[in-house]
Amino acid sequence: MPEQSKIWLSSPHMGGEEQKFVKEAFDTNWIAPLGPNVTLFEEAISNYIKDDVYVAALSSGTGAIHLALELLGVTAGDEVICQSFTFSASANPIMYLGASPIFVDSESETWNISPVLLRKAIVDRIASGKKPKAIVAVHLYGMPYKISEVRTIATEFNIPIIEDSAEALGSTYKGGKCGSFGDIGILSFNGNKIITTSGGGALLTKDKNSKDKAVFLATQARDEAPHYQHSNVGYNYRMSNVLAGIGRGQMLVLDERVAARRANYQFYYDNLSTISELEFLIEPEGYFSNRWLSCILTPSYEVREKIRLSLEKENIESRPLWKPMHLQPIFSDKPSYVDGTSEDLFLRGLCLPSGSNLEQKDLERVVNIIKSQLL
Repeated sequence: MPEQSKIWLSSPHMGGEEQKFVKEAFDTNWIAPLGPNVTLFEEAISNYIKDDVYVAALSSGTGAIHLALELLGVTAGDEVICQSFTFSASANPIMYLGASPIFVDSESETWNISPVLLRKAIVDRIASGKKPKAIVAVHLYGMPYKISEVRTIATEFNIPIIEDSAEALGSTYKGGKCGSFGDIGILSFNGNKIITTSGGGALLTKDKNSKDKAVFLATQARDEAPHYQHSNVGYNYRMSNVLAGIGRGQMLVLDERVAARRANYQFYYDNLSTISELEFLIEPEGYFSNRWLSCILTPSYEVREKIRLSLEKENIESRPLWKPMHLQPIFSDKPSYVDGTSEDLFLRGLCLPSGSNLEQKDLERVVNIIKSQLL
């Protein structure tokens, strides 16, 4: 019997206009980390977010977090609070700067940073003589974190927020677009994201000077001089004009991609939520998730693995939820404020195929295999 076609977790999905903008870059010889596509891609993002944000297109979301930390003055020896339940790219840049991540667990309603534990962590770190320099809060799987509660705490203690929207372009909270709520926001356009530039990211700020400084640092921090002169450490983080052309084409279909991913989630929910052993991440009132990945919670690690392996056997990619940062070997010596929530989610949770290019037959294959393991 021939092998079933591969169903990927989240594959790139081109819209058709990307090649036109890439061709423009070649035709005009703008094969550089600047150019018309970069400028127009930044404008498209800014217009989409609609919150007077200034956008710096970069080579990755990780680079955007690194620059955000620099803009906020984080240096060696500082502490930065970071959501534990996330991808390592949220925390690694803290280490780049010689600072220390302080991990905070999630709450069960959105799976994002717990306001209760966030407050506890801040009070405890201040009592120990080390006030955190920033908070990295993440909209996990496209679900906005508790924005009002986190902002209230950040304002009370005068700590800036880096809003990690790597997974949340197109998500909203009370009508506002994710990426606009932090002191600095970041986006990712990696190949598995809701739109992609192959590799890329962006830094979002409401202050033009901050955007200009980010671009300066992202282009090797070259001083104004006829020769190459440097008074600051710089980075090679600027987005290519070629890749920005892909981004321009992708922005044209972003709303369609969000609608498709939300439809995937709805199909899974309609067909699997009646199974008492499974749970879904439901949108609280006022929250709108792009449903970058559709996830389920199973009753146990054993059941999760049973489903995952049965999908893998049928050439279907799925993935456990993120392993919390406080459980990662590289961060084992870092302080953490946890209550077991993210560890439980990691052990029981599974990300299902969620690409906007999935066909109905693909979704049905996934659902039928899951049902075969539980019914």
